[in-house]
Amino acid sequence: MKFFLILLFLTTTINSNAQYQLSDAKATTETINLYQNLAKTQQKGYFVGHQDNLAYGVYWKYQDGRNDVKEVVKDSPAIYGWELGDLELGKTENLDGVPFEKMKQYIRDAYQRGGIITISWHSNNPITGGNAWGFSNKSIKSIFPGGENHQTYVDYLDKIADFLADLKGENGEAIPIIWRPFHEHTGTWFWWGVNSASDDEYKELFKFSADYLLINKGLHNLILGYNTSVEYSTVEEFLKRYPGDEYVDMVSFDAYQRGGIEGGENFTKQLDQLIRVMNEAANQRNKISAIGELGYNQIPDSQWFTKVLKPVFDKHQFSYVLFWRNAGFKPNNNEVEYYLPFKGHPSEKDFIKFYKDKKTLFEKEAQKLNLYKK
Repeated sequence: MKFFLILLFLTTTINSNAQYQLSDAKATTETINLYQNLAKTQQKGYFVGHQDNLAYGVYWKYQDGRNDVKEVVKDSPAIYGWELGDLELGKTENLDGVPFEKMKQYIRDAYQRGGIITISWHSNNPITGGNAWGFSNKSIKSIFPGGENHQTYVDYLDKIADFLADLKGENGEAIPIIWRPFHEHTGTWFWWGVNSASDDEYKELFKFSADYLLINKGLHNLILGYNTSVEYSTVEEFLKRYPGDEYVDMVSFDAYQRGGIEGGENFTKQLDQLIRVMNEAANQRNKISAIGELGYNQIPDSQWFTKVLKPVFDKHQFSYVLFWRNAGFKPNNNEVEYYLPFKGHPSEKDFIKFYKDKKTLFEKEAQKLNLYKK
């Protein structure tokens, strides 16, 4: 009987880990290991990330060794988020002003320390030449093979592929990337969103782009992310624009609290439902889950992390949460933007409590887990 129970436990463990398989049959060893370790670790807790963390903070830019998170908790994020928008136009800086050559070095440095890299792409509109928020009366089918804007879009993808192919570790290995393109597609604001692309057109865009990067350009270090906004309340709605299991490795969503502190209770309820439905979909499709973007600009609630987020996060399993960027003052908008506390901010002590929670995993934990090894 004892032998049977041991055998049952081992079989269950093997099956549990084996259910998560990358869609790319040619994925690199490091990419496979990262994916499997993300799947295993979400049973213990979740990695905490920050967009553009190494490039700038609320009161500084491009100072080696600095990051707002480290100055608060004496540790760095485990997940580093970056953005490639404007790379496709041949520019040297992304749409937020981060030089692409600096970005490459930040990515290499974080990887060597055991950190995880995720990249989004606010692609300019290949139909109109406008930005990601630009719309067109023309169908996005014009960027698919045979369409009048197809070559423009292929040129975009070529520049993205060149950047991703240049991300190498010290031994020449390709750095694994959680690739999160065409995010928030359930919203109305992007040219790939519901106001501009039908569900079938979005699926075709996602599939063509993935095939081009993996097959045509030979990139096998990508973990493909399907990332919605908040416009869903059922599994069917969440998966409405899902391009298929063979094109997706991870599912996620983006959510932000807006308005006054009194909205915290409603945001908690919304976040709870979003994660629950996402995880139902993830379990159906045998995919791992994450929170692609999260934040409350300027964090006016000094206990937001432990009183609003933590009670929800404690109820669910997911691989990581990425907080959006600490942009500081934005002269174009005449506003200050940041989503994690800096030294001296009123929510600093609360974030330290959040850091000390057993489920939150930062870079020191990522190093210990050696995520790119079996």
